[in-house]
Amino acid sequence: MEQQRVIGDFHTILDEGKVWKIGGFPLPDGTFWEYREPDAVVIVRNGILYARATLSRQNNHIQILDNAKHMYYSVDPVEVPEAGEVSFELQIRARSQNTAPGDLYDGYVSVNLLDFTTGAALDFFAGNDKYASVYAVLPFPGVEVPPSDKTRYFCVFKEDTNFKAREFNTYKITYNRAKDEAVFYLNGVEIRREKNIPIKFNQFTIALGMMTEKDLSPEGSVSVHGQTIIAEWSPVTVTTIEGSKDVKVSNEVEVTE
Repeated sequence: MEQQRVIGDFHTILDEGKVWKIGGFPLPDGTFWEYREPDAVVIVRNGILYARATLSRQNNHIQILDNAKHMYYSVDPVEVPEAGEVSFELQIRARSQNTAPGDLYDGYVSVNLLDFTTGAALDFFAGNDKYASVYAVLPFPGVEVPPSDKTRYFCVFKEDTNFKAREFNTYKITYNRAKDEAVFYLNGVEIRREKNIPIKFNQFTIALGMMTEKDLSPEGSVSVHGQTIIAEWSPVTVTTIEGSKDVKVSNEVEVTE
């Protein structure tokens, strides 16, 4: 059975906590680190969420808190079916000023699928002239990542320039829990498939962000130098398919020797 819904309603973006809320993480001292650029300009027009900000937010001690500058989380997570698959599709347009040419991680626009029960994430990052797909298990503050006899924390980026730079592109991520598989699509074409994912995703919080990805130096953050990010996101179409078509087909295949 296939079910489809659209998560958008960007006209409610100022009513934080209704459909979307500002992202971030609680800190051990009881405070909350917000992914909010104080001078961000936010516009909702023709169903599209537009945000523009000259980056200013920095964290000198925790990498994950330094990376995202302005980010919205979906209030309600999307549950992952035990059998079958769930997919997320949207359009993103990314433009920037004063970012280093060819350096995606100096400033980009993101869609992040975050599982705060496991620390796992599936993402697309889009910049002025390059994009990346991302597969990760991360030490999110306050999230207990299950122990592993293999690498517990990792983040694997795959970059490419084969997209419509500075224009809208269609990004889609599909996850199949039973098969431990994630597939990334760009403009309807499969560009990456991750098999044997070592962790089971339980649910996805959708995050829409403006980010950098610059390693902290011994002196602290080096991620901000006056760059401006201009982001546009369409609503996100979420499609859930219960049961596995692949399993049904494989059961009908006759194997001969």
